[in-house]
Amino acid sequence: MTTDWLTLGNRHTGEQLHLRRIVRGGEMCLELKGSLPPRQDGPPLHIHYKEHEEGTVIAGTLSAEVDGRQIEVQAGGTAPLPMGSAHRWWNAGDDTLVFEGVTKPVVDLDVYLGAAFEVLNSGPHNRPPLFYIAHLAWRHRKTQAVLFAPQWIQRVLVPAVVLVGTLLGRYRGTNWPGCPARCSTAPLVGDDEASPAQGRAVNAA
Repeated sequence: MTTDWLTLGNRHTGEQLHLRRIVRGGEMCLELKGSLPPRQDGPPLHIHYKEHEEGTVIAGTLSAEVDGRQIEVQAGGTAPLPMGSAHRWWNAGDDTLVFEGVTKPVVDLDVYLGAAFEVLNSGPHNRPPLFYIAHLAWRHRKTQAVLFAPQWIQRVLVPAVVLVGTLLGRYRGTNWPGCPARCSTAPLVGDDEASPAQGRAVNAA
């Protein structure tokens, strides 16, 4: 990949993602290219409240759960992940999963993923640092959600954890995992109508 892509990697699962923004038909979209090694989980059950996602399998087999329904997509097939759907995906096969996708209209998924990968990489496998994952969840609560607990519990628990973290000074400066000051949008390519906010951090709160 060139510098025209934002590249992210999960050190625990080996997942790789390459992201870039592009304007199609006057709409800002997010292009994704990625891979996941055999027998590895992708992201946990989550929702994009304002973005529609669609993925095409290039190699391997994609297993996914979409609103409680499990699907399997072979190479050449496409998996729609509608706006507002609760979904997760993984690689249950013996071959590397390679995929491409598009998200539209892109709101903040690239910024969110950049911070999420940084937080995940800073802690043990399946145990992201509580204060930093809570801060990420709270500031993107209107656009993204990970369903680690019932949402009514999250509405109470997450801001409480952020408050404690603030009082303890966990969010001072910019040298902490997922700090929004370091999380930028993916590069914009293929169109001259760059947004004024391009390349700057986005706060979805």
